[in-house]
Amino acid sequence: MLTSALDAYGWSDRLQADFEPYAAQGLVPGRIVVQQRGGYRIVTPDGEIEARASGALMRASADSERPAAGDWVAVEARPGETTALVHAVLPRRTAFIRKASGTRGGAQVVAANADVAFLVASLNADLNLRRLERYLATAYESGADPVVVLTKADIADDAAAQVAEVEAIAVTAPVLAISSKTGEGLDAVAAHLAPGRTAVLLGSSGAGKSTLVNALAGEERMATREIREDDARGRHTTTHRELVLLPSGGLILDTPGMRELGLWNADEGVSATFEDVEALAAACRFADCRHKGEPGCAVRAAIASGELPAERLAAYEKLQAELAYEHRREDPAAAKENRRLWASRHKASRAWIKHKRRGPDGA
Repeated sequence: MLTSALDAYGWSDRLQADFEPYAAQGLVPGRIVVQQRGGYRIVTPDGEIEARASGALMRASADSERPAAGDWVAVEARPGETTALVHAVLPRRTAFIRKASGTRGGAQVVAANADVAFLVASLNADLNLRRLERYLATAYESGADPVVVLTKADIADDAAAQVAEVEAIAVTAPVLAISSKTGEGLDAVAAHLAPGRTAVLLGSSGAGKSTLVNALAGEERMATREIREDDARGRHTTTHRELVLLPSGGLILDTPGMRELGLWNADEGVSATFEDVEALAAACRFADCRHKGEPGCAVRAAIASGELPAERLAAYEKLQAELAYEHRREDPAAAKENRRLWASRHKASRAWIKHKRRGPDGA
């Protein structure tokens, strides 16, 4: 095993085994603690160093396979040089992945090797249940344990009612209402941060992520800024991803705010987030029920009785449609089959309309 410099950041026997092939090449292990556009800061057995990815690694890897905050990497220290070189990324235990913005698309790793994902939202006018469902789906897909953290409880008009609304969509994920200003709920957050355990903070700008890091660290580690009063939204204050070692021994990774979160191969995550909807769907009379008025539809019955909000079903269907679209983009055969299916449906629809206009006697 290596020195305690890495032990504090979560080094383990499994990582030691994964690193052995690189040790034979004279490389040293490290963990990325800061990710910026121009490079990385990495903690190694000999302390922190500045680094960049090698050209070979960047050329050979897809965007989602390139180094990211929280990754364990194999580094060439290069004594006498200003920056070290990252030659490889060790296998990840978890990865929070979103669809990259812009027309090029692709996958972007926001954070790697997190044990828990704190999904941060503010108890103000910007609280958005549909956005939280997206975060939950991506967090479940990542392999990390999601925890919803609702900040600014001290200034909320009706925190209990808002917490109840979030609990209704969080299903099995814990929901914590906190105030970084008064300290309310911080012990509940800290309970998820045992020594060597890594949490990632995810949420929109102005949600209070950096303020929470500072409260847990007991000092100003991250820059903060007040939210705008007119729409309760914040400006981007965190412009990089940084892994902070807390006095308790836990680790917390702050990330820039994300208002848009495109799903990336999150089928299992969506199923976990909407397990209530899928459980109802399994009770429908027909296995291919589309919940559009078919007889014996358990989903529609639940909506009619008030058991399931109609907005919840609409959100589920929207995310499923988004995933299906991305799958078709990746799979030309699936796209062709989808076009064939819809052409068949349109043809049947036109025939039915024509029949209705002509009447039952064919006139």
